[in-house]
Amino acid sequence: MPNDNDDHINHLLEEECPGPVELESVLANDTLDDVVKLAPLTIEATAPLADAIRLLQTQRRGCALVLENGKLAGIFTERDVLMKVAGHQIDSERALISEYMTRKPVTLSSDSSVAYALHLMVLEGFRHIPTVDGEGRPIGVVSMRDLMEYLTEFFNRDVLNLPPDPHVTSRSREGA
Repeated sequence: MPNDNDDHINHLLEEECPGPVELESVLANDTLDDVVKLAPLTIEATAPLADAIRLLQTQRRGCALVLENGKLAGIFTERDVLMKVAGHQIDSERALISEYMTRKPVTLSSDSSVAYALHLMVLEGFRHIPTVDGEGRPIGVVSMRDLMEYLTEFFNRDVLNLPPDPHVTSRSREGA
């Protein structure tokens, strides 16, 4: 026979461990405005490559948006450093960031859904997607990390308590 205490415990568990309905709601209804918290790092396309790399290092960020006349012209990411810069003999003080950025990156509006951004990032292998206004001016950058941190807020207990491989069971007792 259920009592008031059982109802209270069930209510607390539902709040702490939201189910699929809550996740579907978050994915479909929450927008990138809800996720993106930091202003984007920006740099002019005429800046030296060395300045862009220093900017990423000092700000501890994974990408910078490259501007021409105040509008988004490209994105410069850690991946660009690894794939286009590292291991090449480049005078990074003379080379321009515009030579090493990814031109015309895929962008989203800040009112795009979390689900759409996540889908696009997984499908295309993106780690960062700039958000822009109707004029093509950058508003922010959504990263895969931002999305994962945002979503884990809703499932904190479940995510933190998962074993490294939840589908593997131990065949013998450990520590015995």
